[in-house]
Amino acid sequence: MVTDLHGKLDYATYLNLERVLTAQRPLSSPEHHDEMLFIIQHQTTELWFRLVIHELREAMAMVAADRLEPSFKILARVKHIQQQLLGQWSVLATLTPTEYVQFRHVLGPASGIQSYQNRMIEYMLGNREAKFLEVFRHKPEIYAALDRAIKAPSLYDEFLRHLARRGMPVPREVLDRDVMKNHEAHDGVLAVFKSIYENPHACWDAYEMCEKLVDVDEAAMLWRFRHLKVVQRVIGMKRGTGGTAGAAYLRNIFDTPYFPELWDVRTQVGAP
Repeated sequence: MVTDLHGKLDYATYLNLERVLTAQRPLSSPEHHDEMLFIIQHQTTELWFRLVIHELREAMAMVAADRLEPSFKILARVKHIQQQLLGQWSVLATLTPTEYVQFRHVLGPASGIQSYQNRMIEYMLGNREAKFLEVFRHKPEIYAALDRAIKAPSLYDEFLRHLARRGMPVPREVLDRDVMKNHEAHDGVLAVFKSIYENPHACWDAYEMCEKLVDVDEAAMLWRFRHLKVVQRVIGMKRGTGGTAGAAYLRNIFDTPYFPELWDVRTQVGAP
């Protein structure tokens, strides 16, 4: 075991822990014990978001290059990261309404809706709600990155384009759609997926990719549902910080899939 680390790279330096572990700066005065929980919960979420973005970029590049199989491990990793994010909600759920109200005021207009990494993930997966871009206009570099993301094909778009290049009859109007708008379920895409699911051995990689996408989509919906329930548990139906609708908004979006035909096809498989 190396014990003389003078002038050598050590664990804390490699991980930049001095910055990481001093980034928690509660604003309540006197400092409320539970504000540290609230800060760390959201900081760790953002770290996982950063990794999700890193992984999705690589997966999208692989699909665009018609390399489905290498993307499977990456998407499996994304699913496991999502499970970590889902599990974290149980920690925040220990925060009671009585405790949160003691320091909620220090957040001012700050709100989770302002998480640019969460918005980036939404855009990469296909939720193209352009109205949220305005939240980031005060930060030009972030605004520009999100603007590029919303104008680029989503992961789902890349997969549908890949299937078309393989000769599958993905409708031209789907391939040529305005990618700044949300994809809407299309019977032609549903028919393509029905063919894949009913003949998996003819295109096993496409079949496996469909299931990987469902894994990610399901985990995202579970995460949103857990978010809703924790918000309801901590603040009930109050408005959220930053002027958001809080639980009312979350209740409207938690069950909205990114990849609708991959859910609809389950009803179609085996049907005449």
